[in-house]
Amino acid sequence: MPTELHILGLQSDLHWRDPDANLAHFDGLLGAQLDSPLDVVVLPEMFTTGFSWPPMDPEGGQGAVLTWMQNWANQLDAALIGSVACLDDQGHARNRCWFVPPAASGTPVHYDKRHLFSLAGEHHHFTAGDDRVEIQFRGFRILLQICYDLRFPVFVRNDRKDPYDMAVYVANWPETRSNAWRTLLQARAIENQCYVVGINRSGTDGNGHRYAGDSLMADFGGALLADAGSSGQPASLRAAMSREDLVAFRKKLPFLLDADHQGPTGLKSHS
Repeated sequence: MPTELHILGLQSDLHWRDPDANLAHFDGLLGAQLDSPLDVVVLPEMFTTGFSWPPMDPEGGQGAVLTWMQNWANQLDAALIGSVACLDDQGHARNRCWFVPPAASGTPVHYDKRHLFSLAGEHHHFTAGDDRVEIQFRGFRILLQICYDLRFPVFVRNDRKDPYDMAVYVANWPETRSNAWRTLLQARAIENQCYVVGINRSGTDGNGHRYAGDSLMADFGGALLADAGSSGQPASLRAAMSREDLVAFRKKLPFLLDADHQGPTGLKSHS
C-alpha cells in the first residue's frame, strides 16, 4: 500500500462559459504531465465555465465532462478532482465536485457543494448537497470540499476515531478575500491534523471579478508545502503527502483525541 501521494494542482485562468475551450486548455496542461509520477490532479471549481450559471455543457453533452475526466485519469494513472455546474438525475442544478480515479482503481464519486454562496446568489440557482463525502484512495482518506465550504469548520470537523487524511478544496475565491482563503486553509489543516490542498483559479472572470490565485498545499501542522502566491497568474503546484509522517505527527501530538466528540453528519464513505 502506498505511503505517499503525489499531488498536482493546476491553478489556471478559465474561459468564461466556454466548456470546450476549457477542456482543450486543460488537455494541453495535462498532456505535459504524462511522464510525471502522479496520484491526484486537482482542478479549480467550475473548471469548465468559471463560477456562473445556469449549467452549460460542452458539445458532447453533460456526460462529456465525466468522460473527459475518466480518459485523463486513465492516461495519467491518477485521480482527477474538480467541480462542474451540472444537472442531477432529477433536473436540479448542482455545483458538483467529481473524484474520478483510473478505471482500474474504482468508479467516479461526487460531492455536491453543501454551502452555497448566497452573497452572489448561488443559492437561487443551485440545490445544496446534504452529504459529506470521504474517499479511500491509495491508502489515504480524502475529503472533498468546494470553495465557500471553507468558512464552515463544523461541517469538516475530523472524526477522532476514524479521521480523514487530506481535505481538498476547489475554488473560485476572489482576490478581495484572499487573506481569509489562505488563513482558513491553514486553519483547517491545523485543527483537523490533516493535509489540505486548496486550488483556486486565476485571472478575471466574465463578471469582472479578479482572482489572485493563492493556491496552496499545507501539511498537518499548517506548514506550507507548495504556494502559488498572489500574482493572479496560472501556476502548477506539486507536493508529496506522506501518510507515515501524518500518523507519526498525530501520535506525537494527539490533539484529535481531545476534540469535541461529534461525528460528521451525512457522511458517505467510498472505498
